[in-house]
Amino acid sequence: MSEELKHVDPRQIFQEIFKMEKYRSRLSQMAVEGSTSLVLDFEDLRVADEELAKELIMNPRAILDYASKAAYEQLKIEDPEYASVIEKVAVRVRGLPTPISLRKLGSDYIGKLVMVEGIVVRATPVRPMIVEAAFKCRRCKTIKRVPQSGMTITRPTTCESEACRGRRSTFDLVEEETKFVDYQEIRIQEKPEDLPPGQLPRSVNVRLVGSDLVDTARPGDRVSIVGIVRVTSPRGEGRLRIFDIYLDANFIDVKSKEAEAVIISPEDEKKILELSKDPFIHRKIVQSIAPSIYGYEHIKEAIMYLLFGGVPKTLPDGYIRGNINILLIGDPGVGKSRLLQYVAAIAPRGLYTTGRGTTAAGLTAAVLREAGGGMTLEAGALVLSDMGICCIDEIEKMRPEDRVAIHEAMAQNTISIAKGGIVATLNARTAILAAANPALGRYDPYRTVAENISLPITILSRFDLIFVLRDVPDKERDTEMSEHILNIHKRAHSSIEPPIPPDFLRKYISYAKTINPVLTDEAIERLKEFYLTMRSAGEGEGSPIAITARQLEALIRIAEARARAALREKVIAEDAEAAIAIMKKSLSEVGVDVETKKFDIDVIMTGKPKSVRDKLQTILEVLIELEKKIGMVEKGTLIKTLESDYGIKAGEAQRLISILMRDGTIYEPKPGYLKKV
Repeated sequence: MSEELKHVDPRQIFQEIFKMEKYRSRLSQMAVEGSTSLVLDFEDLRVADEELAKELIMNPRAILDYASKAAYEQLKIEDPEYASVIEKVAVRVRGLPTPISLRKLGSDYIGKLVMVEGIVVRATPVRPMIVEAAFKCRRCKTIKRVPQSGMTITRPTTCESEACRGRRSTFDLVEEETKFVDYQEIRIQEKPEDLPPGQLPRSVNVRLVGSDLVDTARPGDRVSIVGIVRVTSPRGEGRLRIFDIYLDANFIDVKSKEAEAVIISPEDEKKILELSKDPFIHRKIVQSIAPSIYGYEHIKEAIMYLLFGGVPKTLPDGYIRGNINILLIGDPGVGKSRLLQYVAAIAPRGLYTTGRGTTAAGLTAAVLREAGGGMTLEAGALVLSDMGICCIDEIEKMRPEDRVAIHEAMAQNTISIAKGGIVATLNARTAILAAANPALGRYDPYRTVAENISLPITILSRFDLIFVLRDVPDKERDTEMSEHILNIHKRAHSSIEPPIPPDFLRKYISYAKTINPVLTDEAIERLKEFYLTMRSAGEGEGSPIAITARQLEALIRIAEARARAALREKVIAEDAEAAIAIMKKSLSEVGVDVETKKFDIDVIMTGKPKSVRDKLQTILEVLIELEKKIGMVEKGTLIKTLESDYGIKAGEAQRLISILMRDGTIYEPKPGYLKKV
């Protein structure tokens, strides 16, 4: 202890602090909850005694011991009955003045109390750890208790009982009389915004001891940890001079961006309720989404619905998702990535990733081998963004075997893992906002969406809304856009002020997610009318199907999201109309047969509109007929027959034959000849 503190009794100072009203109520609450830890605000200690506060940072172990004894003394006064049940009170220190960067955590801080901030990237299962071991002597059966510290068990070698009198003996651990405490290890990594240019993120292991610390932080959470810096010899290497740094946690504060973790004060709540009464609330939210990007009002409106989301429903026979999935397909340079990055930043619990650098394990979960030989599960992007939004840029650049991983998350909102002896189903209740570039560089309006983008139909059909962003020269729009971009660059430091500031918008979204709107009869009637009208268009023989039940469910989710955005308990006809309008906009861009100009949902569901499928069927039937007559069919003969008898032009016939060959329905047994598989 330092010279300045020799004339002061630290326990007396702590007792004075714990007599404050706020700590007395915390001690009473502790007894009610059955906890054994008391949170001490560092600022209160600084006010009480500046020197003791400094000493706590330099010599935490001794000072925390004084604090623990003082807290226990005060508990005896507040609740003597509970004090008799527990042995000691653990004092947790909160709010050190300045956090230390993980990058600077070096030998200067060993043995000192520090506060670090970062993101939890890995967490081990909770395991029991021995605090005081009870050993039984094999010779005389006497029980000997040995307090334990460090990571290995300290065993006695001699027995001091009357029978053994200090002789060497063999001892067995008695589990029933041994005292255990919960133990967990987590790894925290530097936050992306704290990363210096061109550097890899640093990480540090944190040891959590005590039931009040374990399982408080999950992978993906942003945390602030107060702890003592310690060193340990690398596993299995006892003679090396080089050690590993780890943190012995004293207090952990979760600062997640998750909806329930966004703190909303009574003043905020008052402002939120006031804003929701604005008749133009939806327009204001749309204008607040990525204000630096010009135009795309309908896409920003769809993103508003994605941010608020529909209401998930748990039925006796399954789960109906509430989140909305959106796909943006667009020419290069139209601002897709900027939109995605904005959404990841504004959404409570948002994540951004790109297709090229993403694997199936990175999206779902990785099974890793622990140093001890066991297997552990590390959460991927979709699991980390549970109850949030996962933004996947350049989704078409993902390898097909990796892209399959998102199928289950998009439909069932779960991730199932069965590998390395681990069989688990993890929650992935995440909305997906994906962006893709057309396969040929620019979007071709004369080809279907499936021909424009190299994505499997199974993924395309799971998106509620698909939009095409085309870069088409237009003098009036180009003039407005150029002025908008030049103004942004001119006023870079005082950029455009959105109607709703980003921080407040995040709070508004979090608050809105607590509301579960219910469909009114008017809204049900309007959605039913639209669905039946669209279905009736496909009733005639050979007519394309305009819409399916999957789109009806998407309409319900969108209508619920719009009601949520206005903090309404009921989904009104106006919400249903807006949902229908945005669905029509999406279908008009991607769900249209480019030949007949009619709505055809099979463009998204199967990749081929009905008109094309009918022609493919015709070609197959003609090929089978010719095969029966002449065996192998020459390609030229088939094309001539199609042109003369069925009116399918040579160029189109050639294209349709290549589609059938690509699908593996027909093949070339020898050059220039065709046969059905």
